[in-house]
Amino acid sequence: MRTKRIIFMVTLLWGVFSFMNLSPLHSQTCNICGTDSTDYQSDACTVLLIGKKASTDGSVMSTHTCDCGVCDWTWRSVPAADHEEGAMRRIYYIPQFITKPPAKGLRWDTLEDKYSGLEIPQIKHTFGYLHGMFGYMNDNQVAIGESTIGCRREMNNHTPTPKFDITTLTLIAMERGKTARDAIRIIGSLAEKYGYGNTDSGEMLAISDPNEIWLFEIMPVGPLWTPETGQPGAIWCAQRVPDDEVSICANESRIGEIDLSNKDYFMASPNVKSYAMEHGYYDAKSGKPFSWKRAYSPNEVSAKSSNGSRGRMWRFYDLVAPSKKFLIDTPNMDFPFSIKPEKKLSVSDVIHILRDHYDGTEIDAAKGIQGGPFKNPNHLPYGFKLNGKRYNTPRCIGVNRAEYITVTQCRDWLPNPVGGIVWIGLGAQDTDCFMPFYEGVRKIPKSFEFGDHWEFDRKSARWAFDYVDFHTQVVYSHAIKDVRKAQEKWEGGAIKRTPEIDAHAMKLYKKSPELARDYLTDYCNNNANLVLDAWWKLGDFLLVKYNHLWEYEVKTRKRKALEYPQWWLEELVKYNNLKPVQEKK
Repeated sequence: MRTKRIIFMVTLLWGVFSFMNLSPLHSQTCNICGTDSTDYQSDACTVLLIGKKASTDGSVMSTHTCDCGVCDWTWRSVPAADHEEGAMRRIYYIPQFITKPPAKGLRWDTLEDKYSGLEIPQIKHTFGYLHGMFGYMNDNQVAIGESTIGCRREMNNHTPTPKFDITTLTLIAMERGKTARDAIRIIGSLAEKYGYGNTDSGEMLAISDPNEIWLFEIMPVGPLWTPETGQPGAIWCAQRVPDDEVSICANESRIGEIDLSNKDYFMASPNVKSYAMEHGYYDAKSGKPFSWKRAYSPNEVSAKSSNGSRGRMWRFYDLVAPSKKFLIDTPNMDFPFSIKPEKKLSVSDVIHILRDHYDGTEIDAAKGIQGGPFKNPNHLPYGFKLNGKRYNTPRCIGVNRAEYITVTQCRDWLPNPVGGIVWIGLGAQDTDCFMPFYEGVRKIPKSFEFGDHWEFDRKSARWAFDYVDFHTQVVYSHAIKDVRKAQEKWEGGAIKRTPEIDAHAMKLYKKSPELARDYLTDYCNNNANLVLDAWWKLGDFLLVKYNHLWEYEVKTRKRKALEYPQWWLEELVKYNNLKPVQEKK
């Protein structure tokens, strides 16, 4: 009895600390710990969801912009495995927002100090998969993208009691999921039984397979939950995106009214409504329909009211359905869950959207003084404080603090090793280059497996893209043209080659699936290594070409001054009170 009392008191204290934002674990989490926060710029991760009839080639697509800014960017390819009868699977806490110094070892090889104390029965066969901070695609073309959405502050459970965080749940889904629905059930049941939270708050996952894509949301159930309560240790809901429609999650809960009788479009935990009623988030007697997002993660804000820091949802719908003329001051919670795009989207279209900076709109991130003379959309990405007041700045779909970006394609007309593709762009999507990795690859380049923000390393793939990005930021409007040319050659070339690669892989697959896997492994790794070499050379080229804020023409060996826009020169004259040079008489 004394032991139980001690455990209860420890759990209670952790809960109090969590509620007061004093938990040591809480300091490692994203700043979205409640929807009442006005620090919108701390949000991270954008996910696009595209149904198979909304894409040009019939593939189901999802994206993930992993834009923490200080997080781990390493990748791994995990092979399929068989396990002995009675084997157990250890569960680890894997905080999203921690990067270990490379000298201490690779992140994924040093998890023992994060052991949660839980082991669950291992299954006989686990599937192979690709993963970065989360699991992204497995042997069955089950794919995932992630976005933090927050929840009501009192729902957070930053204690050691819940044994699962979102990263670990995605890895288990990769190991065991055969379909998107299967992955949802696996994640939901584990979170209900063993508890969800620890370092994570409300989270969203895009979960897809070659046939469909679902938007899944999960939240903790408060710091006082224990398995002994007999209640679910998490609350979750999932809604399917219609095949001919697209959707977005930009750090905001997206699921509204739900119809659990429509099992082809909705799934949820057993406490999906009861928890809201018990805690006063929803009054069943009000006559109003139950809305998941309004109950658990209400957020009344718009692109206009937030000065663009919450503009990604409006911008996405504006881009895919321009004739509907969605108003920029439309409350984000009033946007439809999904929409039919006015034209079907290709991989190139999706990548173009991922690089958007609200170009040409009233919240254009490069507009005026903020963009400077070289129209740089990446200045002040988190807003700023001045004279004790907080000012928001546009937070774009294309953001300069990304660890990496993924575009997943699940294609039902091809066998899994050939059908699934994860396009990976390392670093900011503006200056990166998306590289294809087919689901059937046996390995990825070693250079993807290590590196961090605080130690420059030419052996780390990510640094090649940061190297180009750094030299681009200084004279953005000029240098970005050179970057776009390189992207068209390498990224555009890979996209155009896809049908050819598919066809050759299929010829080999018919002879032997293993031959196809060997071919795809060689192709993807060779392509990635060529891109890395090209990006290191591109960085060197930009350094020379724009050295000292001049433009050095390599071929002619001449130098000329960079052009500055007239409006900026006029502002300079006005602000510095400059006087024109007197003409000689």
